[in-house]
Amino acid sequence: MTTVVRDIMRKRLETIEDSASVQDAAKKLKDREVSSLIVVDREGKPQGVVTERDIVTKVSTSDTFTSTITNKQIMSVPLIAIDSASSPAVAADMMLQHNVRHLLVIDNYNNSDKSDSSNLVGIITPLDFARYEEFPNDEVDKDEIEKMLEYYI
Repeated sequence: MTTVVRDIMRKRLETIEDSASVQDAAKKLKDREVSSLIVVDREGKPQGVVTERDIVTKVSTSDTFTSTITNKQIMSVPLIAIDSASSPAVAADMMLQHNVRHLLVIDNYNNSDKSDSSNLVGIITPLDFARYEEFPNDEVDKDEIEKMLEYYI
């Protein structure tokens, strides 16, 4: 059986409102032990993603209070998504092409409204490739994945 993104993604998505402070985001990242949060508007529609890297590069390097900056101000946009039935090699290639470490995973990506949170089924990061035990034995094109893992990890 061929490995697909659905097999290695994490199903738990953590969200935070776009109006919440970066300080709230940092606390949630720490408490939930995740590296990213999906930023949603008041209706719960995904707007962007805030990562640990966003907080470090966009906030911590400036002389600003984290309680005064909102997630909307620092979130990464646009959201980069992949279909859950895609191969891990395609996911790795997308990460490299878009220079991102977090891909949203959507069922029926080609037919979906990317802003509809009901279509979101998970998230995939470089760490997920490393955690997946069966992947190194698969016969899929591993060059892109190895390149991405070397670059990010």
